[in-house]
Amino acid sequence: MSLPPLVEPARELTVDEVRRYSRHLIIPDVGMTGQKRLKNAKVLCVGAGGLGSPALMYLAAAGVGTLGVIDFDVVDESNLQRQIIHGQSDVGRAKAESAAASIAEINPLVEVVVHNEALTNDNVMEIFGRYDLIVDGTDNFATRYMVNDAAVLLGKPYVWGSIYRFDGQASVFWAEHGPCYRCLYPEPPPPGMVPSCAEGGVLGVLCASIGSIQVNEAIKLLTGIGDPLVGRLMIYDALEMSYRAVKVRKDPECPLCGKNPTITELLEDYEAFCGAVSEEASEAVKDSTIGVRDLKAMQDRGDDIFLIDVREPNEYEIVSIPGATLIPKGEILDGSALERLPQDKKIVLHCKSGVRSAECLAVVKSAGFSDAVHVGGGVLAWVNQIEPSLPSY
Repeated sequence: MSLPPLVEPARELTVDEVRRYSRHLIIPDVGMTGQKRLKNAKVLCVGAGGLGSPALMYLAAAGVGTLGVIDFDVVDESNLQRQIIHGQSDVGRAKAESAAASIAEINPLVEVVVHNEALTNDNVMEIFGRYDLIVDGTDNFATRYMVNDAAVLLGKPYVWGSIYRFDGQASVFWAEHGPCYRCLYPEPPPPGMVPSCAEGGVLGVLCASIGSIQVNEAIKLLTGIGDPLVGRLMIYDALEMSYRAVKVRKDPECPLCGKNPTITELLEDYEAFCGAVSEEASEAVKDSTIGVRDLKAMQDRGDDIFLIDVREPNEYEIVSIPGATLIPKGEILDGSALERLPQDKKIVLHCKSGVRSAECLAVVKSAGFSDAVHVGGGVLAWVNQIEPSLPSY
């Protein structure tokens, strides 16, 4: 369905702007009026990572007058495979500031507002309130639900995208005209069920595919042209090179945007709502978490331990802790690997950062290995604190 333009047009375009945006201006559906609307628009991009990189670059190139970027992270070398708004010289620099510098190079006519901070319950309503449209480039469920809830409560539309390995999704959520994110996903997935990109990986160019779709939707909303993805979920499979759209209907019982909403303000704790780890894992790690220096001391003393790496084989090939035996998480969670665990050794589990090993620890303990422990910080901590010469990822 077509929707009215989200913003009013600016009074005029300068000669420089006419020259820069001439290829837009000769498109009848955009024209001078559409470009003036883009100039008058204020768009916030949540995240300057994989999706935020192409989104910010193309929003800037399109002539969106005010671009906000919020991100509290710094550029890491592992980001450069997909986060193309940053370069080698930006490693260690705040992502929001790095993105702003790149935007200025792409289009100095755009005003960039840098929010070098985390998006939280305390600031989300105030920050969102300054913008016409939100582009969501986040990669965790807690922030996604917070973005959705804040947007609905403020009556703001937002363009959502998600990527994982070779698959991407995109949609537009605007409760005034269709469903919200909670209509599509009423509850977050169980902890550990859906790996993050840091755990499962993502094809770098997939970010451009989905990020450009997000920008396309943003332009349509701002200018009032075309048929936005309101009420539709676009699913992209890069391996099959296929796109398909799934209808998403507004849930009349949605606790946020339904007929009788029960969520009338932001949740107190979105991390708790989404559950970083399960209750079983949280209980299992109490008094059963060691650091990498403790593990190194065990190895140096020759303690009788059985060190298990619960990551995937491709991760193990990149870097591994010496002496670790690879048993992927799935084989522990489904119980198939439990019979292979020695009864006469202390079980020590680790993963990349400690989340997956915590989930595995709960299963191992329930199977009778009561003195089992896991390594907080995992491989990342080992590389940082014990063997910095090893590669990280």
